[in-house]
Amino acid sequence: MTINSSEQQDGVNKSARSSYSNLPALDVSLAFPQATPATSKFPPCASDYYINFDGLLTSEEQAIRKKVRECAEKELAPIVAEGYGCPGLSITGAAVALAEIARVDALTEPDYGSDASALRTTATKVEGGWILEGQKRWVGNSTFADLLVILARNTTTKQINAFIVKKHAPGLTATKIENKIGLRIVQNGDVLLKNVFVPDEDRVPGFKSFQDTITTLSISRLMVAWQSIGIAMGVYDMCHRYLMERKQFGAPLAVFQITQQKLVQMLGNIQAMILAGWRVCKLYEDGKMTAGHASLAKAWITSRARETVALGRELLGGNGISTDFHVAKVITIFFT
Repeated sequence: MTINSSEQQDGVNKSARSSYSNLPALDVSLAFPQATPATSKFPPCASDYYINFDGLLTSEEQAIRKKVRECAEKELAPIVAEGYGCPGLSITGAAVALAEIARVDALTEPDYGSDASALRTTATKVEGGWILEGQKRWVGNSTFADLLVILARNTTTKQINAFIVKKHAPGLTATKIENKIGLRIVQNGDVLLKNVFVPDEDRVPGFKSFQDTITTLSISRLMVAWQSIGIAMGVYDMCHRYLMERKQFGAPLAVFQITQQKLVQMLGNIQAMILAGWRVCKLYEDGKMTAGHASLAKAWITSRARETVALGRELLGGNGISTDFHVAKVITIFFT
């Protein structure tokens, strides 16, 4: 059988196109050798952000910060990670630990979001325990957690109580929420509770009213604020190294005043964010923090963090949308 020239040519072109389009991506260190990607080595802290932060911490809190920073830079840098709470630590210690990790409970319901006063999930007293009925949404890591802390309305007192529900409790189901474009490392889930029995010993002591819910939310808001601080720190450190390494017009980008101005704005934001977050932590430790303190800190700190991340995106140019240089990983946290 003979093949005419046009068929031969089509076969050659198809083979050429296939080999061209199916090539693996270049390693970023080869494709863009001028700057070190975060996935290769996360940048160390460029400074102490000009506030001598360690001077505001106890020796134990300084040690926590140092240890968590070392672990985060070495083990967690390739991914965006988060965590909540450190048993046995001061809230300041827990906050700085969370910030360092960010640098490199079940409340929400489908109909009411964080409106805890309108909670519909119920807890009905029965012999030896409680029966929980209801639904939760956006519960972090609920699809694989061994324990869930469920807030439910006591049908007798009408107050909000908290209960520990074990992973394989009959009537409990947790399914992953799909199609997220932000915070993808967290497996948020939909939790259904149908006639779930919880023994008396698994009711959380001391959680008896809406005011206890407000206290829990206030601490959570403060931790979210510190997570934002840590993210902003990581973006600044990445941009600082990038601008020192990346050269244009025969000089590092860091020598140009327009880039310096943006770095200064980022650094000033971080300094103010840290001081605000530290102050509210101290208010909590002194028993003086109010829900207003925590809410204002979260609102203001996250707004400054959004500005800092946006500036970082500008400074990295095209690489600002590449996850190899870290900033693109956190953009979806603040802008989705």
